[in-house]
Amino acid sequence: MEHDENSAVPGRSGIATHRVEALVALILLIIGIGVIVESRRLGAGWTSDGPGPGYFPFFIGLIIAVASAGILHQALLGNARKTEIFVDSQQLKRVLSVLVPATVYVLAVGFLGLYVASAIYIALFMIVLGKYSWVKSVIAALVVNTLFFLMFEAWFKVPLFKGSLDPLRFLGY
Repeated sequence: MEHDENSAVPGRSGIATHRVEALVALILLIIGIGVIVESRRLGAGWTSDGPGPGYFPFFIGLIIAVASAGILHQALLGNARKTEIFVDSQQLKRVLSVLVPATVYVLAVGFLGLYVASAIYIALFMIVLGKYSWVKSVIAALVVNTLFFLMFEAWFKVPLFKGSLDPLRFLGY
């Protein structure tokens, strides 16, 4: 791993910023090229009626591809490459401690619905990351989601997604 004397912290290791920038630029370059190819397939030229269906997407894809190629070049070969550590293991652990549960929550919404998944998410988040007691966490999660349920389902008459398992079916909503 590369790092300069300004960012050298004893025991700190990780991926250099310019490598992360290069990876993101490469992903965006691939997306830009995909937009260009599909726009050409749709018809990116000028027709007798005006611009073809792929005309504007073609230029958006071109802008994305050119900008990405420039950033990729700068990240890999530029003189001002950012060689400091992008994220170290401790920082990554903190980010993942929020990202992983949030991802599981989003997946759980499909099965359990918004209310039940949110109650579980709030309670577990409070217990694990907030270090609250399980009693306070469960009460807070149930109160918050009960209020949201009443507000949306009963008062506003706006049903929110109940999930494929529909665990709240017994409530008649």
